Amino acid sequence: MRAIRSALSLSGRQRRGAARPHAATVAGTDKRPVDPKWAFGMVERELGDEHCRDTYPDSWRQGGGWHGHPWQYADVALSGDRVAGVLPPGSVDAANVREVVDASGMVVCPGFIDIQSHSIIPLMTDARCLSKIAQGVTTEIMGEAWTPAPFGGKIKQPLPPDFFGNRAPEWNQRARGWTRFRDWLEAMAERGVSPNIGSFLGAGTLREYVKGMEMRVVSPEELSSLRRVTEEAMADGAFGVSYALIYPPDAYANTDEIVEVCKVVARHHGVYITHLRSEGAAFIEAVEEAFEIGRRAEVPVEIYHLKASGRSNWDKIPRVIEMIDRARAEGLDVTADMYPYVASGTGLSAVLPPWASAGGKLYENVRDPQMRLRLRAELEHPSGDWEAMASGADSSEIMPVGFQKPEHQAYVGKRLSEIAEQRGQDWIDAVLDLLGAEEQRISTIYFKMSEENLRLQLQQPWIKISTDAGGLDPAWAAPTGPTHPRAYGTYPRVLGHYVREEGVLGLEDAVRKMSSSVADRLGLRDRGLLRAGHFADVVVFDSATIADRATFAEPHQLAVGVRDVWVNGGRVYADGAHTGATPGRMLTGPGS
Repeated sequence: MRAIRSALSLSGRQRRGAARPHAATVAGTDKRPVDPKWAFGMVERELGDEHCRDTYPDSWRQGGGWHGHPWQYADVALSGDRVAGVLPPGSVDAANVREVVDASGMVVCPGFIDIQSHSIIPLMTDARCLSKIAQGVTTEIMGEAWTPAPFGGKIKQPLPPDFFGNRAPEWNQRARGWTRFRDWLEAMAERGVSPNIGSFLGAGTLREYVKGMEMRVVSPEELSSLRRVTEEAMADGAFGVSYALIYPPDAYANTDEIVEVCKVVARHHGVYITHLRSEGAAFIEAVEEAFEIGRRAEVPVEIYHLKASGRSNWDKIPRVIEMIDRARAEGLDVTADMYPYVASGTGLSAVLPPWASAGGKLYENVRDPQMRLRLRAELEHPSGDWEAMASGADSSEIMPVGFQKPEHQAYVGKRLSEIAEQRGQDWIDAVLDLLGAEEQRISTIYFKMSEENLRLQLQQPWIKISTDAGGLDPAWAAPTGPTHPRAYGTYPRVLGHYVREEGVLGLEDAVRKMSSSVADRLGLRDRGLLRAGHFADVVVFDSATIADRATFAEPHQLAVGVRDVWVNGGRVYADGAHTGATPGRMLTGPGS
């Protein structure tokens, strides 16, 4: 057995107004684990009310003592891959354990679960998932719009050519044999990964499998094929289906098509998770569409990275929150997640209408003179039936960073307005020419959200924390160019800036939104809590120092404050450094 001597133990669950947290029922057992390998605990000094007020003054004032002191002092014992017990301080005999980890003055909590990870290609490159482990992430849930499997049907290549400059050529060949959804997850777990891994079925992959990049309504035969592939994926362990409705080919699917696919997901008790069709001008309508899909298919709904994009849309967030609250009160299971930044990140190609990519001819189209005239007309006067991410916006809010060609490196980190001026073009010609020359999406950061909205969203009980990013290592990622800092700083930014410094939400609530709330949404009944019998995904961090270091100017910087991380009882992070261990496992949804 192993034991951690800690000052504060957070179970991952919260009961407002209770004298003790939910985990207190676990700590109440008088059983002693046999032959523990690790034990955390044995408080050597108490951190009482004075500590709480000094470390989290705003949380203390707003929460009336954190809603009844939801943390507890405890020893946490691990045995094998499980939590053996959460026990009263000092109850684990150090002589009977293999190792005692002294976590006095630290917080011990469940590992964080990222419901919107983009670590598919990064994990092929580097199994350690360093930037995520350094934040306390123990589980990566992937699959927004795209998964490398199932490969077949009308899909021409399993791995997109523009992810990290084709850093995983050996996997690209291997992926051609992944004809079932679970094949890629099994291959990754067999090779070894530090975090646990799981995935939704990417709806872009699903639609491309059946229709390629055709922009038209599916036939009855094609709809039958969509259902069959979804059925197979759910049986293989997908947590549900993921649609990113501003990107082709997902954007080509109408509401009726999505409902039919989601009916299959519902039969397997999965989740419909979506990047809404609009986060801007048609934000309200896009939320209503998500509700409609949930109701008609009788499926739970999860909204990716909830936000209102563009200053003219910022006042819509309070209304959307009211809509979600009302829908939940009426019985619709709808929740959302978010990252703690006022800038989003996607491709520069996202400023173009979806029909520009029809037939898989995006880069040909941006070079074609007649198509360019059509694109210019649409960008100057959007039709309203797609998410015009640059229309009417100041091009100074858009910062392309993902250039690969040497002649474009001078543009990295400059705003689109600056790039266009430097090239002697307007922003439309600059976008079309750059995409045509690069022949890749060009990773771009969009500074279009409100800090006030971000704070309001963080306080909602149905919000979860996610990164919308992959796990990176500065050693190999920095040479590829800048990235969004969320890949390095999401969870510590919440815990450090918004909990400790700003008091926007309480510590226990933040941990819940990173762990048990996500586990509950995914149906992972034995993860997300520090509870006897649960898998030992555990984080030890310093609540006084945890912080993000990554910025938009200097993004490739690991977070600080997380000291130790265990995944399935295997220590992957020790004293602030990765151990190289790869104990992660493939996790599956309730339909498998």
